Amino acid sequence: MKRNKSHIVLLVLLLLSLSRTEVQSCSMYKITVDGKTMVGCNHDDWLTTPKIWFENAQQPNEYGAGFSGAREVSRNRTAPQSGMNTAGLAFSRLASYYPSQPNPFANRLKITDEAEYLTNILHQCATVADVKRYIEQYDHSFFIDGVFIYIDSLGDYLLVEPYQILEGNDPAYVLANFCPSITDNEQARQMERYRNGEDFLKKHPMRSSLAYCTALSDTMHVCRKRNGDGTLISSIWDTKDKTVHLYFYHVYDSAVRFSLVEELAKGDHILSIPELFPQNAEFERLVNYKTPFNIPELRILLVVLAGFLALFALLLGIPMFWKNNKLAISFRPFIAMAAINLLLVAYLFVLVTNKYIFYFDAPFKHRESILISASSYIPFLLLVTIVPLVYQSYQKLKSAEVKLWTKTTLVSNTLVYVFLLAGFSYWGLYSIWA
Repeated sequence: MKRNKSHIVLLVLLLLSLSRTEVQSCSMYKITVDGKTMVGCNHDDWLTTPKIWFENAQQPNEYGAGFSGAREVSRNRTAPQSGMNTAGLAFSRLASYYPSQPNPFANRLKITDEAEYLTNILHQCATVADVKRYIEQYDHSFFIDGVFIYIDSLGDYLLVEPYQILEGNDPAYVLANFCPSITDNEQARQMERYRNGEDFLKKHPMRSSLAYCTALSDTMHVCRKRNGDGTLISSIWDTKDKTVHLYFYHVYDSAVRFSLVEELAKGDHILSIPELFPQNAEFERLVNYKTPFNIPELRILLVVLAGFLALFALLLGIPMFWKNNKLAISFRPFIAMAAINLLLVAYLFVLVTNKYIFYFDAPFKHRESILISASSYIPFLLLVTIVPLVYQSYQKLKSAEVKLWTKTTLVSNTLVYVFLLAGFSYWGLYSIWA
């Protein structure tokens, strides 16, 4: 009994360690040359609802603004990922990691609606000094997994981390998925998109032209080999002319330009970005690609299958502990099947908690968890053991001594294996040649 309890504890610890996730990849830059500031943002994600929208000022002392984003937080509401207002204040949001610590802002105002909070900043602020005063009223540790950068028309910028606010006015600045206060340049350069941007600025004299910024956005974009996914939206905000150029799904020979003033004159409105561009085959493949993260029923199904696998392992093992009874299945095959079932249970937990596995190259390598990286080989283990396991089950099905419920359990267990093999193949988990 003690041994069984220790196995349960180990399994729980394994599942907890497997639940760690990585941050998404995004990047941005700002360039200030001859009094003109350009802000480029690459929004890298697997969301299929990218939008650009425009909101007029609600009060006489406020500013109209344009925003881009793709993550819907409610019906007809999308969280801003980047944007700019009529005062030339722009911003970009990037996912990042910051270790949790005692909250130093517990007595500040609480953020209850992230979309409203982020849009209000652009509606009410004109400079980074205004932004700083505004944000310091709030407990911005709410965004524990994000870093924000605000850039005004003079080229000054403000970095907002979960627990710190940093200021700067360098003519050029590049940022990716890290908090600068806890990340040195050597660590930051391990991110290819950041390294590419920094190297581009070193090799090419700085310019504020659209061609220069487009080339820089292209240099920093992401396109993964396995699914062709990566940078969903590239936006280049001109804080002087109050315009934005959009590029869709890392294609940089086609752009759509918007004048903030002209769009606001049309009233508040939302535009679907894919409808603004020619059909993109890679994006259509993304739209049609089914995962537990865009099909909730699929996530529920994987949880149910994990429950079945755990139950089957238990049912097949019960006769082994009955005295004076013939075993329904011999010891070694049971141990092998039970072990594979429990490994698959752990892996299914990984699949429903780590979106990145479905998009990055196989076998997936997690930069923070060795266990998650190791779990990527479980589908291969199932692939090489399925034949002997099916053969063992077939032998038991022919035996008259094996009870019907045992045969039913073996057949059901095998069907789950086959279903998972099909799913693993569809998701490209065996595509190591990519």
